[in-house]
Amino acid sequence: MEIVITGSSGLIGSEAVEYFAERGHDIQGIDNNMRADFFGSQGDTSWRLAQLLSKVKRFTHHGLDIRNRTAVLQFFSNRRTGAVIHCAAQPSHDLAKDRPFDDFDVNAGGTLNLLEAARRHCPESPFIFMSTNKVYGDAPNELPLVELPTRWDYADPTYHEGIDERLRIDRSMHSLFGASKVAADVMVQEYGRYFGMPTVCFRGGCLTGPNHSGVELHGFLNFLVKTATAGRVFTIFGYKGKQVRDQIHSIDVVRAFEAFMAAPRAGEVYNLGGGRESNASILECFQMIEATSGRKVAWRYDDGNRAGDHICYISNISKFRSHYPEWSLTRRVDDMIDEMVRLEDQHGHRSAQQISTVARTVPFRSREVKAK
Repeated sequence: MEIVITGSSGLIGSEAVEYFAERGHDIQGIDNNMRADFFGSQGDTSWRLAQLLSKVKRFTHHGLDIRNRTAVLQFFSNRRTGAVIHCAAQPSHDLAKDRPFDDFDVNAGGTLNLLEAARRHCPESPFIFMSTNKVYGDAPNELPLVELPTRWDYADPTYHEGIDERLRIDRSMHSLFGASKVAADVMVQEYGRYFGMPTVCFRGGCLTGPNHSGVELHGFLNFLVKTATAGRVFTIFGYKGKQVRDQIHSIDVVRAFEAFMAAPRAGEVYNLGGGRESNASILECFQMIEATSGRKVAWRYDDGNRAGDHICYISNISKFRSHYPEWSLTRRVDDMIDEMVRLEDQHGHRSAQQISTVARTVPFRSREVKAK
């Protein structure tokens, strides 16, 4: 089967390229490295593209800009696409306020271009959209919280397993990034519901892994590990460093894509993250990095809470698990930190390309995590 993957040089897109190519699929990757334009040299993904081109035989790269409607429609008209995995995005809620047109044109306009191309040329093929938990805006902050020694957590036991898909997505502050992703998210749902297309929105928590080109404005855990192991100072923005994020490894995200492709549904929405089994506050991440590396993390504190930032966000992933019971998490946050720290240490803080080349060969403390 031929699979079109947008954002194919990014964290999730490149993981999907390797995963599905290894399983015999022909991959058409779309990526114009706009991450380098957004974030500078630290966000540049050209190293990852070079790696894919050198090692993945069933992969073809296209430097297509998804904002170019004519080019996108033409691209899909010339092939028989079996599935679309849409990961391309402007991913930072901080950057969006400075570049609102680029943010909306990529996230909302680009998604619409892809949806319409799929409707015209492959309407029966699964369309997978990598959405975000930012579609909920700051509504999660309205939930009552309890302050613990190293973290915030939900005071109401109803939310112990996290936030599910029933939380409202309007009447809250999203950041402009969150608003553009809401537009895309709802449009993906509408193409599924109105046209009967097999579309899905995965509202991701924190997605991470060693192949992330993490920067301060996006890619929290990967950026933190690189900063800490290099001996640089990490800045905590507000909430005493006790803000909680769940973490899911890129390979488990792609495995969720695979499960949906095998049994697609129309207009579906799933929260996707580490859930209660894989989450941590910033302070707890420091502890795990220090335990693995044997070195103290250097950090400074900035009192300014980031606008729209979640104080505590844990994804309730029970809906996806109920629809696709064969899927489960294979790595937890301590596994991911252990993997990334040891990669950085073993390879002397080499370039991202050199580190990524061996990322899949370094063992980690794997364990399957079952729902409670």
